[in-house]
Amino acid sequence: MNPVAPKLSAHGSGAAPQAPPPVRLLRVLWVALIIILIGLAIGLVPRWFARRALAQTTRELDVVTVAVVSPAPGKSNLGVPLAAEVQAYVEAPIYARASGYLKRWLVDIGTPVKTGQLLAEIDTPDLDQQLAQATAEVAQNQASLDLAKITAARWTDLLKTASVSEQETAEKLSDQDLKKANLDAALANQHRLVELKGFASVTAPFDGTITARQTDVGQLITAGSSRELFRLAQLNPLRVYVRVPQNMSHAIQPGQKAELILEQSPGKHIAAKVVRTAGAMEPGSRTLLTELEVDNSHGDILAGSYAQVRFTDTVAEPTLTLSANTLLFRAEGIRVGVVNADNKVELRAVKLGRDFGQSVEILEGVTALDRVIMNPPDALTDGLAVHIAEPVKTVAEK
Repeated sequence: MNPVAPKLSAHGSGAAPQAPPPVRLLRVLWVALIIILIGLAIGLVPRWFARRALAQTTRELDVVTVAVVSPAPGKSNLGVPLAAEVQAYVEAPIYARASGYLKRWLVDIGTPVKTGQLLAEIDTPDLDQQLAQATAEVAQNQASLDLAKITAARWTDLLKTASVSEQETAEKLSDQDLKKANLDAALANQHRLVELKGFASVTAPFDGTITARQTDVGQLITAGSSRELFRLAQLNPLRVYVRVPQNMSHAIQPGQKAELILEQSPGKHIAAKVVRTAGAMEPGSRTLLTELEVDNSHGDILAGSYAQVRFTDTVAEPTLTLSANTLLFRAEGIRVGVVNADNKVELRAVKLGRDFGQSVEILEGVTALDRVIMNPPDALTDGLAVHIAEPVKTVAEK
């Protein structure tokens, strides 16, 4: 027998392999699990972060980013020149009251005249004949009245002796009254014709300057016609009429100063003064008719000229202005989008004033502290959440 022969197991003839210990198996399992978790982390975590970033970006894109601007104070409209019309202080056409032919005229256009000065003479042959006839009728009626008075006096005396009847005496007295009435009528007609004859001499009704002559020697003159002979105007002082817009009317008061600007005198400002206003707005143009007075003692200003008026001594609060690209034109009217404290949109109705091109005057609807959206989208609605972009610096700020 071989002393070094291996010992046989009780269950078999050869040696059996031994199982790994439990500690080693667990270590392998943990390593495998860690490798799997690392793989999952490498694969899923970037996707999670990407998905989260996408959701954040989507939320940010859902909020509209807008640029805003605040209303700026505009210039006072009292300094804006307004169209005006210069007129004579007093102006009147001179018509004929007597018919005839123009005998002569003594003044021409541009001639200064005084009250009562003779302007022209009219030859009135028809009126002269009528006046002569009226004078004869006065004499005739005067003679009839004298005779009636004598007759009435005699019949009154005869009535005392009962030589005539009371009826005859009453008739003579009535005839006397009739003759007196006829004389009064004849005298009235004569006086009328004398007055008309006085109009054969055309005179100036007030001091002024002849601005038009519409007649000449030998022309047929018809009393009561619409053809004027002369036009007379008082040129110092002058009246200036200007129509003030409604938004300026509250600052216009009688006595305040203004400047008159004429096209023929550029750069020259002539002092004027408000004397009265119409006191009510004209419904058609919504303007206040204002009258000013300007001195024209040197005759530099021509009546009928076009001028401009600027009110100088009144300070008014300037209105607000907005860029024209902030306006939304909707069916219900003009709107602007205002961003409130919660960064949400409020659509407000505004009332516009003057249009300056790139900007417009806002009379109602916004304040100087409001944040108004520039270039608002058509889909802008009330309550929409927005994000305000960083303001762009101006050249001065840079």
